[in-house]
Amino acid sequence: MTIYGLDLNLLVVLDAVLSEGGVGRAARRLHVTPSTVSNALARLRDLLDDPLLVRDGRGVVPTPRAVALAPVIARALRDLDQAVHGGGFDPLTTDRQLTLAMADVVQVVKLPRIAAALAARMPRARLRVLSIDGLHAAGGLAGPEVDAVIGAGDPGPAVRVRPLYQEQIVLVARGGHPALRRRLTQAQLGALRHVDVQVATGMGNQRLAASYAALGIERAIAAIVPTFTAAAAVVAGTDLVASLPASLVDVLGSRLGLRRVATPLAPVRTNINLLWHQRTHDEPALQLFREVVTRATAGAG
Repeated sequence: MTIYGLDLNLLVVLDAVLSEGGVGRAARRLHVTPSTVSNALARLRDLLDDPLLVRDGRGVVPTPRAVALAPVIARALRDLDQAVHGGGFDPLTTDRQLTLAMADVVQVVKLPRIAAALAARMPRARLRVLSIDGLHAAGGLAGPEVDAVIGAGDPGPAVRVRPLYQEQIVLVARGGHPALRRRLTQAQLGALRHVDVQVATGMGNQRLAASYAALGIERAIAAIVPTFTAAAAVVAGTDLVASLPASLVDVLGSRLGLRRVATPLAPVRTNINLLWHQRTHDEPALQLFREVVTRATAGAG
């Protein structure tokens, strides 16, 4: 086996010599003869074209090249040992990256609590957030990059699901919009022009579409945007309307001057879940990560 193109056994020897400060002590640590260590060092000198160690009185000192290599080799050997032997997971010291995919509405409404909760439980871990488009580009949950997803997804092959909360979808318009003067009739609702949100290409809200279809209304789509926050911004500056998650309206509505519009539509609610792949189900770090996310997000939307 090789690391960085070098034989693993040779790297183990060099690590021992650099750590112990001498060939004899390294040999005792590795339970081999000093000549075995010397032979390994000779091979490394040829491969790296560097003396690595030079005599200084009765001992040896590393060359600048060896000094630079020492932490790299130590880290590589440590990471390999942990990967092979499953080194114990310590939430207080782990510095791994945890990747969570979510739509922008979850980023605005829930992400601050998730980040705070993760900092409390795994203070040295790094949280990476992807959009839903980013999730698909990374190969989805079956790919190696994403640890979990918060969204409206359903169970699938090897995909586990945990319910988090329910999100209500509401129609909004800018303050002063004529539609705010009264509860809309079916005809008035059908006359409005909409901003539609597709968090991934072709992915609209099917429950919302069904609610309009039940009234025989085909929405007039004036613009399609990839995020709910973009839709909110467009609505704030135009006479277009948009159907947005109520939690986002609660956070941004007053800042943007948005108002809810009363309509004859049947209530539209979306179940928001935590999803992850079976391949990560039993990993201790990701089990704790999912617990942190669940506690930070579960409850009313």
